[in-house]
Amino acid sequence: MTIITEYIERSTKGICDIHDITDDVRSHLHASGLTAGTVTVFVSGSTAGITTVEFEPGLKKDLPELFEKLAPQGITYHHDATWGDGNGFSHVRASLLGPSLTVPFADGHLMLGTWQQIVLIDFDNRPRSRKVVVQIMGE
Repeated sequence: MTIITEYIERSTKGICDIHDITDDVRSHLHASGLTAGTVTVFVSGSTAGITTVEFEPGLKKDLPELFEKLAPQGITYHHDATWGDGNGFSHVRASLLGPSLTVPFADGHLMLGTWQQIVLIDFDNRPRSRKVVVQIMGE
């Protein structure tokens, strides 16, 4: 078993800024030379998350609307009372989505569906520099 750790860096705008990072993950997998195993994609930080979607204009509107309904901006969060930074909604949204995703690969290819992309979603209330860990385990 071989384990390789790589990184993807993105500058984000915050407030449900969605980035398709599938090609970056594929590039790291291809460069690894591994043919079978799993790739774990993990975003460092508590106001962003990782998932899969069909990365198309409708969903890029639907997801922010969904998160606004689930954890709206402009209401009082206990986190904001603690830190005064106004991003309690960002932490709640990120905890709902989760910080990581594991994708199997075989024959050197990610086993994603035809319309499935890996995305980073930044929920914070300000622009950020995000670091995504890509850990490839396999043979």
